[in-house]
Amino acid sequence: MKIIAVTSCPTGIAHTYMAAESLEQTARAAGHEIVVETQGAAGATPFTPAELAEADVVILAADVEVRGRERFASLPTVTSGVKRAINDAPALLAEAEAAAAARGAKSPGAAQPAPATAAVGPGTRLRQWLMTGVSYMIPFVAAGGICIALGFLFGGDQVVDKLYGGTYHGHTWTAVAGNVPSSVDVAAILHQAGYAGLVFIIGKIAFFMLAPILSGFIAYAMADRQGLVPGIVGGLIASAVGAGFLGGLVSGLLAGAVVMAIGRLRIPRLLAGVMPVVVVPLVASLVVGFVMLIVVGRPIAAATRGLTDGLNSLSGTNAVLLGGLLGLMMAFDMGGPVNKVAYTFGVASLANGNLNVMAAVMAAGMTPPIALALATVVRPKLFTDAERKAGEAAWLLGACFVTEGAIPFAAADPFRVIPPLMVGSAATGALSMAFGATSRAPHGGIFVVGLVGKPLLYLLAIVVGIVVSAAGVVLAKSTTRAVVVPVEESNAAVAPAALAA
Repeated sequence: MKIIAVTSCPTGIAHTYMAAESLEQTARAAGHEIVVETQGAAGATPFTPAELAEADVVILAADVEVRGRERFASLPTVTSGVKRAINDAPALLAEAEAAAAARGAKSPGAAQPAPATAAVGPGTRLRQWLMTGVSYMIPFVAAGGICIALGFLFGGDQVVDKLYGGTYHGHTWTAVAGNVPSSVDVAAILHQAGYAGLVFIIGKIAFFMLAPILSGFIAYAMADRQGLVPGIVGGLIASAVGAGFLGGLVSGLLAGAVVMAIGRLRIPRLLAGVMPVVVVPLVASLVVGFVMLIVVGRPIAAATRGLTDGLNSLSGTNAVLLGGLLGLMMAFDMGGPVNKVAYTFGVASLANGNLNVMAAVMAAGMTPPIALALATVVRPKLFTDAERKAGEAAWLLGACFVTEGAIPFAAADPFRVIPPLMVGSAATGALSMAFGATSRAPHGGIFVVGLVGKPLLYLLAIVVGIVVSAAGVVLAKSTTRAVVVPVEESNAAVAPAALAA
């Protein structure tokens, strides 16, 4: 067969390329031709018209909405999450073979049966919409958060006092997160806070866009480009009224739903040309704006404030339990939806002034790859040659806070690898909260340790988690037999090139 495939994950980094390579290797081993379009952070090279015309079947392995899905309307389609393409590519390929066979052999001029397309459930579709918004938001998180952290690093905590005339009052900068200046007086900023203040303002403006970008691209995933305007407008309103991330989620879903509803209306042909440019953005923005301002914006803002106050009041056992739970989530699927929920919660907490949660999340996410890298050094005979090579890359990936570096090991031997990783990450998250470590940076791993409060204790928490996870993996592999995973070797072999990508 001639197969085309699309892979895409929320961050557009590790999962996207690992899934692509797993599908490529499995298809070629079965004697098929395959071309994969990776819709990742580095962009995508679309299929050529010839590749689309010659294809027998398309595989969509994505956790976000696939861009340009309409190109595949005439092809039998198999859909799945991106992790299934990594863990069980042969089964996915078998489904593609069955879908192509059901369609029948292609012959010029012959009528073709309707393409076989796997149904996508409402829960899966909702998750894809939400993950699409998160995937576009994450670069703003990284760029804005690190700029803000650098502003503190070079300007000290007093940078907020200098910029906002004493509105700081002993709280973190995020207590005045809504105070993005309507006009930026560069000369005044330089006079008050120097270049550190300028970097801080740049980061703050980027952070102010988190809810609008989240909202806009949730609506985009639901209703294509027509959803962008009402989604971004709704997200800006959510930021303005203090509804934050929760408001951005609601406004994005609302905007997408409104645009989809308008699209179902029968419109006179004379109005068809102005609908996408004028009518849809106008009507949808008005509906979303009124609902956000009058109906749901204020209650969501109150809920956000309550959540913020609750987080800020956590201490002792409660804080430790929260850190442990977040650690479990970070290691559960190592870059998948559960991991992203924990990470987004950390970013939301950072935006609301709680720096402890972000520290615990980042520390717990660094632990799994480094622990597995250590395990391959301590007991190399327990791992395949491909896994030992993946371990070499996992040192750097873990240090950079790329939890996906642990996936090749978990895919090959999930029942003996994932539980020890979860225990170690839970220990790291709990210790980070117990030590009171803080992080002003939302990403960067070990390379932003200068922006971490109580850095030595923070590093100790990470080391403890690494040791716990590595010891657990070694013990599990030494004393128990592996549950047979049919694609063990093919998945393990994916690691080096995919992780390098």
